[in-house]
Amino acid sequence: MNDLASLRKEYSKAALDAKSVLQDPINQFSKWFEEAITAKVPEPNAMNLATVNETGRPASRIVLLKGIENYKLVFYTNYQSRKGKELDQNPACALTFFWPELERQVRIEGVASRIDEKRSSTYFQSRPRASQVGAWASPQSSVISDRSILEERAKQIEAKYKEEELLPKPNQWGGYEIDPLMIEFWQGRRSRLHDRILYTKDESGWKINRLAP
Repeated sequence: MNDLASLRKEYSKAALDAKSVLQDPINQFSKWFEEAITAKVPEPNAMNLATVNETGRPASRIVLLKGIENYKLVFYTNYQSRKGKELDQNPACALTFFWPELERQVRIEGVASRIDEKRSSTYFQSRPRASQVGAWASPQSSVISDRSILEERAKQIEAKYKEEELLPKPNQWGGYEIDPLMIEFWQGRRSRLHDRILYTKDESGWKINRLAP
């Protein structure tokens, strides 16, 4: 294995200042997100989602941001998955976006809630058919003995809905929207003196502060 302690990168592409950022963090996030798309960052909407179970044990995984609606961040999953169960038990969660090509990171802490069935169905039926079949076939996060179980279930779903152009949304599948309470923008800088701009939400709105790296 390589000497991990010696792995270093000098950051120098940009700077970030509390006086130059947009006053609304969602607008600032949208600006950075568009810049990530323009820079052709691979899967710029990939985000690490962290949840906590009933004993306080955390878990994280990569999911995909699928929209920003009413100033909330939306993603979709199986409600019976581990993350779905944990969000239903404890809606507090955290997101992290990392765009190394731009030397940027965004951390978000907030509260998740399910979106309505109509919105979930509309998005579900906009997905490729294979993805619709996969959502029906997979008992996400459940223990299975072999991949053949998934493949057989997929065949059964295909046969059941072979005459249907669009599959109905499974009851156990749908979207969550995360209402942010804290958003931190991180811009890599030289000598590890990185720029960190923190937005925190209270009854009067968003407050902006700089954090030490």
